[in-house]
Amino acid sequence: MDFAYTAYTEDKRLVRGKVSAASEEAASELLSYGGYRVVSLKESIPFFNKEKLLGRFARIKPSEIIMFSRQMALLLESGTDLVMSLDLLKEQTDSQTLKRIIGDVASDIRAGSPLSVALSKHPQAFSPMYYRAIAAGEQGGNLELVLRQMAMHIEKGATVEKQIRSALTYPFIVILVAVIVVIILITFVLPAFTSMYEQFGVELPLTTKILIGITDWFSQYGIYVIIAILAIAFGVYSYIRTPGGKHWWDATVLKMPVIGRIVHLGELSRCCRVMALLIRIGLPLPEVMAMAVNNSNNKTMADNLTGVQQELIRGEGLSRPMGKRPLFLPLMTQMVAVGEETGNLDNTLDTVADSFEIEAADKTSAAVAMIQPVMTIIMGLLVGYVVLSMVSAMYSIYGSFS
Repeated sequence: MDFAYTAYTEDKRLVRGKVSAASEEAASELLSYGGYRVVSLKESIPFFNKEKLLGRFARIKPSEIIMFSRQMALLLESGTDLVMSLDLLKEQTDSQTLKRIIGDVASDIRAGSPLSVALSKHPQAFSPMYYRAIAAGEQGGNLELVLRQMAMHIEKGATVEKQIRSALTYPFIVILVAVIVVIILITFVLPAFTSMYEQFGVELPLTTKILIGITDWFSQYGIYVIIAILAIAFGVYSYIRTPGGKHWWDATVLKMPVIGRIVHLGELSRCCRVMALLIRIGLPLPEVMAMAVNNSNNKTMADNLTGVQQELIRGEGLSRPMGKRPLFLPLMTQMVAVGEETGNLDNTLDTVADSFEIEAADKTSAAVAMIQPVMTIIMGLLVGYVVLSMVSAMYSIYGSFS
């Protein structure tokens, strides 16, 4: 941080300037060592802070938080104190945004804040579950173990997301290329052929007439169609952003034929992972359920978890409230009941999460495998229709000459 100061020098001259330090006390000590007698000292807040502005919009990669957690655990296990560990990690990281965040966290700890409180001030890098787990680790004296478990948790989530993204890349590229080809044919190639057909005055085939009619209609009204589509998309997006719209959309997604099952399994596996991690750290079950609710991306799932949490607080356990709600699959409720009886709930939840993740991955692969040939056939038919219409018109012209 930068501090603006007014001070007297040793020869009684009044000077003003700025000094960089971790805190106001550190800045005062630094000036005293330099022979200054401080009159006033306050933090300098610029009107436009480019670094903080870019940091607000910069995205911290999961891999950076994973590496930070593992290196932090290693340094703490080796006996390095917390502030020194943060200073070392600050020098090693390549991300300027994360470097600034680590520096702020170290400054807060020097000022007396716990690590969890310092991390909570940077939600763009550390989720509520992350710093709440760190708080549990501080209380339980197993901070290194919690850091490693959080790294494993984030890594598993990032791996699943990467697999889904890579599986959907090929269909997206096929669709994009086919759409570009069709647009080029209709926009540049077909008009040249249309003018040539009009010059010869030949009776065109029905397929060519339909294609020319569609092209002419889109040339006149296409802009209005695009505006209408964008307006509808914006309206739907705005509605989904509202609480009622979010609830409707999440419930609708879960009911979709193929995607619904994949989303359902993904939400359940994420829920099981979070609960297993927090139980293993040592948080009480009501607080574990509260964190599971906050970590859910689906409003319907969050509502069901809230209901389970309320019945859990009333003393009904965990498996019984889950069994009342169809959203929690039988495998999950049965395994939770076994975990409650054996006192091994964290491991049984991990087992359920593994099972759901495998099933979700298989269904995603099957869906992508089904999408690829279907989209290829559809786009092939569209391109083939355009080419066939132009070629058949050429044959009609040749036939009229003969």
